[in-house]
Amino acid sequence: MKKLILGAAVFSLAALMIQPASAQKNNTLTAKEKKEGWILLFDGKNMDGWRQCNQTTMAKNWIIDDEAMKVQRGEVAGRGSGGDILFGDKKFGDFELSIDWKIEKEGNSGIFYSIVEYPGKPIYIAAPEVQVLDNWNASDNKLANHLAGSLYDMLPALPQNAKPAGEWNNIVIRVKDNKVTHIQNGEVVCEYTLRSPEWDAMVQNSKFKDWPEFTAGIAKEGYIGLQDHGYDCWFRNIKIREL
Repeated sequence: MKKLILGAAVFSLAALMIQPASAQKNNTLTAKEKKEGWILLFDGKNMDGWRQCNQTTMAKNWIIDDEAMKVQRGEVAGRGSGGDILFGDKKFGDFELSIDWKIEKEGNSGIFYSIVEYPGKPIYIAAPEVQVLDNWNASDNKLANHLAGSLYDMLPALPQNAKPAGEWNNIVIRVKDNKVTHIQNGEVVCEYTLRSPEWDAMVQNSKFKDWPEFTAGIAKEGYIGLQDHGYDCWFRNIKIREL
């Protein structure tokens, strides 16, 4: 009996020793991340610093749910309620931004950077969009450059590795010296250079070619923003560091 008890105790101790370290809590920074210059844009408790585009207050159709900032489905699916938001406390030029997102079935949304506000104009009028999409069921899934992680309507995310509706994805957007990289779920899926002949050609082959605010050139610094496209969509672990 003593041998059995001792054996069980040794087994239990070994099992404890091989257990993985507890996962990092959502919407927090590790000591290493803080040292590297990361800051949180959302702490999981409130939406301080965020506001509706072209407004001074936060859009009313955003709530905190599942430890995330959630934009709620509109009265008509796919038709937003004007609730595009941005982090208005600071503009960013060269940066690395990391965001976790998940979306409902058929859902569509987006993440924007270098936002410039034009009174009466939408958030996307002069800002690049990183697509957020349910690739399998959304109606806007016919073009490769409309799938999740893509530079919307300009450059497809390849390989396409987004997870299905209801599952969390991670996107890292890195902007440094005009060079931009999208890293989706740990893989580089998009690379391009702003303010270059390559960029100008992509714009001319996109829906933005007739948008004067967009063709005038992307701002060298601007706000970070999230889209209200009329679907339930969640964003958490929103953190950024300047480069």
